Amino acid sequence: MDEFSSGSSGQDSPPQPSSGRDFSRIERLLLDQRDQILKEAGRVVGIGVANVAGLTPDPTDMATREEHEAFSLRLKEREKNLLRKIDLAIERIKEGDFGICEECGEPIEEKRLMARPVTTLCIDCKTLQEIQENAKRPS
Repeated sequence: MDEFSSGSSGQDSPPQPSSGRDFSRIERLLLDQRDQILKEAGRVVGIGVANVAGLTPDPTDMATREEHEAFSLRLKEREKNLLRKIDLAIERIKEGDFGICEECGEPIEEKRLMARPVTTLCIDCKTLQEIQENAKRPS
């Protein structure tokens, strides 16, 4: 029996009622990913503080630092969005809504959930969404 099977697997988490699958392994992956992002964010903040301590008035150094800070802010925004998605996925697991496509209501394939555990759409609905988004973009 794999980690998605219904029934007793000797783990503390019971199968989720809405999907009949046990997502304890995916929940652990999400929690580990969340911890890693937070740990890395703490490291980046520490580096930023160290860089501020060595401020120099050289315009080239200032431009490089500003470019680095702008890049760091973009990364931080991505990480913040990913953390939000991770938290929502963990909440869906706890509520029993995880693994169900928000668009069509069908179960999301286990392979897709393992590859992208924060997903809320099955592959068919995601493909359709991307086709529609690409059609809206100017050529």
